[in-house]
Amino acid sequence: MDFDQFIKEVGQCKKCRLSQTRKNVVPGEGSRKAEIMFIGEGPGKNEDEQGKPFVGAAGKFLDQMLQLIGFKREDIYIANVVKCRPPNNRDPLPDEAEACWPWLNLQLKLIKPKVIVLLGRHSAARFIPNIHISSEHGQPFRKDISALGKVILYPCYHPAAALYNGGLRQTLVKDFKKIPKILEIARQYQLEEKTKKEKETKEKPTDPKQSRLF
Repeated sequence: MDFDQFIKEVGQCKKCRLSQTRKNVVPGEGSRKAEIMFIGEGPGKNEDEQGKPFVGAAGKFLDQMLQLIGFKREDIYIANVVKCRPPNNRDPLPDEAEACWPWLNLQLKLIKPKVIVLLGRHSAARFIPNIHISSEHGQPFRKDISALGKVILYPCYHPAAALYNGGLRQTLVKDFKKIPKILEIARQYQLEEKTKKEKETKEKPTDPKQSRLF
């Protein structure tokens, strides 16, 4: 499935109860070749109405932080664990997140990000089980993801949390400032892995039975 087909298919999804109350599916937005992918928890009221992620107050704060580290929305990709708004902005339920996982997994395969920024505890827990966002935010994890291979996961507080709790604002800004350096490290990891594979291919002994023509 290519990206256009993904957008079409996810827009018709009825895999869970959230499809019964949504106005619009919110698949995601940004560069389809992004090196950094941001994953939030679920669409809110504004997102549900417009069909776009992070367009409310939390989205404006996210834009400010992206600008602070030299990025624009067009440079990255933004998605959520669930593509439809949970009623009254409640947390996504485990079975809803599970039903939506194939869509997110497909996005990861199509975009192939080097760094995944996990916004909020529900997003972080989806990739890093038993994580405590309060103590492990701002700490990069290198993990093998089935859709990508080894990738850097970077848990942060959700921008909305900083709006409700002003004390978290500077914490989130501080964590965001680390992202450019983390991307540099991810690029270096990828280069090292590519070099290693090329070296292993060159050093692999040739089977004389297969190479012999006569």
